Amino acid sequence: MPPHQLPAVSVIMPVLNEERHLRNAVRHILEQEYDGEMEVVIALGPSTDRTDEIAAELVAEDPRVHTVPNPTGRTPAALNAAIKASRHPVVVRVDGHGMLSPDYIATAVRLLEETGAQNVGGIMHAEGESDWEKAVAAAMTSKIGVGNAAFHTGGAAAPAETVYLGVFRREALEQQGGYNEEFIRAQDWELNFRIREAGGLIWFSPELKVSYRPRPSVRTLAKQYKDYGRWRHVVARFHQGSINLRYLAPPTAVVAIAAGIVVGAAVTPWGLVIPGGYLAAIAAGSIPAGKGLPAKARLRIPVALATMHMSWGWGFLTSPRSLAKRVIASRRPAVMAR
Repeated sequence: MPPHQLPAVSVIMPVLNEERHLRNAVRHILEQEYDGEMEVVIALGPSTDRTDEIAAELVAEDPRVHTVPNPTGRTPAALNAAIKASRHPVVVRVDGHGMLSPDYIATAVRLLEETGAQNVGGIMHAEGESDWEKAVAAAMTSKIGVGNAAFHTGGAAAPAETVYLGVFRREALEQQGGYNEEFIRAQDWELNFRIREAGGLIWFSPELKVSYRPRPSVRTLAKQYKDYGRWRHVVARFHQGSINLRYLAPPTAVVAIAAGIVVGAAVTPWGLVIPGGYLAAIAAGSIPAGKGLPAKARLRIPVALATMHMSWGWGFLTSPRSLAKRVIASRRPAVMAR
């Protein structure tokens, strides 16, 4: 389209303790190869680092950048606050540690026009800086780490249940009333479910790529994946029929390994075949995943894989029914377009 016909774009960012990456993430937005009007709305949670100071500097440096408060610190509340404070017809979600490829917004706007979708998204391209982060990135982009999830490993452009982050038509967000704030995690899946239920199209395209910075330690990665597993079980209870073998693999592995260790210690050493087999499998799987990485990073891949699998599985197994009941009670029916 000629520049004067391009839709204006609002980029919304939920941010909490992102001093390490925020400035770079915003730079990747402001330097987009997009000729239409653009604004950036940063929703600031109660950070304990220099995030607020950096955000204030960004506001002072560029009139396109604005901030809104998010006192709860919860991601869906931040997203809703930023949506409410923004004003343009296309809404682009970006996290505080995500780096957009140079033509991300232009490509997304084109795909919205070509497909008629209500939301388009692409690949979560994990890239590490330290040896540990490089190991996590390799694990996150490997099928042995995340299965066949297209937004991690790539795939053909096609309709999807959900996509990473997302570039939305504002009318779809407003029609559905934004994000359900009870979903601390998996709020993207839940919103996209309502959009699809109302007849809207969610579109995945490998043309869209966001560089993602992995968690910097075993502890923070474990917490992240425990939360993923915990909330994926909530989603399964919220929407029966949404679970598949990929989601059941980590909790099954946790139970099998724990049983194998108990049997091996108390009954027969043959029980240790199960945990031993798992360790051998992730060691073998880490070899192709670590191709081209430094030796220190390659050696950390099995640790990253085990942390992801075990934490996700444990979170899934221990997800309380009371959490799902509270979320189900807040269920928002899909709103059909008039």
